[in-house]
Amino acid sequence: MRPKIYLFGDSITEMSFEDGGWGASLVNHFNRTVDVVLRGYSGYNTRWALKVIEKVFDEETAPLAVTVFFGANDACLPDRCSAFQHVPIDEYKLNLHSIVSFLKGRWPTTQIVLISPPPIDEPTRLLYPFIENKLGLPERTNEVAGNYAKASISVAAECGVLAVDLWTRMQQIPGWQTACLSDGLHLSKTGNEIVFEEVLEAFKKKGLSVETLPVDLPVINEIDPNDPLKSFEGI
Repeated sequence: MRPKIYLFGDSITEMSFEDGGWGASLVNHFNRTVDVVLRGYSGYNTRWALKVIEKVFDEETAPLAVTVFFGANDACLPDRCSAFQHVPIDEYKLNLHSIVSFLKGRWPTTQIVLISPPPIDEPTRLLYPFIENKLGLPERTNEVAGNYAKASISVAAECGVLAVDLWTRMQQIPGWQTACLSDGLHLSKTGNEIVFEEVLEAFKKKGLSVETLPVDLPVINEIDPNDPLKSFEGI
């Protein structure tokens, strides 16, 4: 009965339904109007996303929107411990183009939001190695993450879709390294709140809000206490 919003991305999306997560906040926000569907895949980059995209999005009914949140893993450095996740920036841009093209081709009316990778706190990343870090160097840097963020925003403009520049937005917060991030990469409560607010703002630019969406069944204040079942006639 309800339309859908898909969240497609890596671990920052996969974790978004946790307590205080930006995906959970979207579920709560749209609780009587939209089903928010999680499609997050920890560790994935855009190259892997393209390999699975047809399996991820296999239904015919067009969702209202899809968020596409990749880049944090693509931006892993090619000479560091997470090199197997690295995707060169030129390929990253082409992959984002292909993801957007696939979604537009399948669902021409669906709104697409590209979310850039977040900033990176390099010293904290050393405390949370995913695999053995023999070099003792962070597997990501903030500068490189920024380059991939700019690439994401550029692709959004080229494709005519919505964009969230998370890399820039988070660094406007004093002490963003610990205020917005929990481990130098993944989001804190504040970081999740920022993503939630930025995604909502992007949706509103296209008229997608709880104020414009109908609820799927009668709400309690519409039900006549003297004749409750009347409200359900014709459903």
